[in-house]
Amino acid sequence: MIWGVVPQEPQSIEEAQELLRAAYRDKQRLAFVGGGTRLGIGAPPKSVQLVIGTSKLSRILEYAPSDQVVVAESGVKLSQLQAELAKNGQRLALDPALPEKQTLGGIIASNAFGPLRARYGAVRDLIIGVSIVRADGVRAKGGGKVVKTVAGFDMPKLICGSLGTLGFIATAIFRVHPLPEATQTLVSHGLSAAEVNAAAAAMRAQQLEPSALLASRTAPGRFDLAVRFEGFARGLAQQVKKASAIGRLSPAGNEVWDAHQQLLAEGPVRVKVAALPTALAKVDAALPQGKLDFYPSLGLGFCAGDLTAQLIASARAALAFGSVVVEEAPSPLDSFGTAPAALDLHRAVKNRFDPQGLLAPGRFIGGI
Repeated sequence: MIWGVVPQEPQSIEEAQELLRAAYRDKQRLAFVGGGTRLGIGAPPKSVQLVIGTSKLSRILEYAPSDQVVVAESGVKLSQLQAELAKNGQRLALDPALPEKQTLGGIIASNAFGPLRARYGAVRDLIIGVSIVRADGVRAKGGGKVVKTVAGFDMPKLICGSLGTLGFIATAIFRVHPLPEATQTLVSHGLSAAEVNAAAAAMRAQQLEPSALLASRTAPGRFDLAVRFEGFARGLAQQVKKASAIGRLSPAGNEVWDAHQQLLAEGPVRVKVAALPTALAKVDAALPQGKLDFYPSLGLGFCAGDLTAQLIASARAALAFGSVVVEEAPSPLDSFGTAPAALDLHRAVKNRFDPQGLLAPGRFIGGI
């Protein structure tokens, strides 16, 4: 049961269209589910009568290794896609937690990501095309197999993070990247927030290009800084040599990344924090309990543990220049906090795509 409803699993996109047409005709409220790993984001949809799952929509439709483009249905698991791409020495440069469970549609709809975002960007930077089924059952497309497309809404980017409120994601087109020839992780232990900021600034000044940069809290005000370099072996050696002189960084294994992937899936309460990249000390003070990981080159972080509603509210007040979004909780919490100034724009977009308000009603920011 998802949101009190047993999901229906269409065997094809055409079957999904029929389900949406019938729901539109009968004015049924509905929502969508992929791997079910990120249902805690947003408020539970209000009184949904139909849930459509994507587990049977698991085909990789087209893959052109020479063009570095892949087209897949929304129910394809990330691990399934990566295994297929790896046969040609390629990958989709996304690394959210639980890749064996997360579907492409769920990753897009929830804007899921991991530490590779530091180098390759978020979902919106890798998706170049998408097809959705609108609330009325009509299929719509945006983008294509080339990066530059111009027409109306930038639908591939618009659909990212929409939590199923704008349409049913049917297929997606991604650009992919080569698998790295070599990888090396460096770690420095027991740094202050100021030292983490200084190390990140020094890497930028030396034009180093880490694929991931992570500060993990080990004690109040103290962090282990991990940096990962990837690429061709010769270029990697040069990057590692330069980085080794910064902030007492020394070679390490993959344990730090394994621990971070675990945190990305942990609870009982987990929040995502957005702040200035240099605001690590403020984030540390605002969220003094739980496990805290922070990407100092991006200003994004995650905190998991026994976080109370009162603590989250105080963190939002302390980090008013950013945001604190609840991603996981055993009972409904206020996921987004104060609605943004652009709420009217969000509503206008929602009304354009779903004028009857049938898709995941109430799940998005401001009760949209």
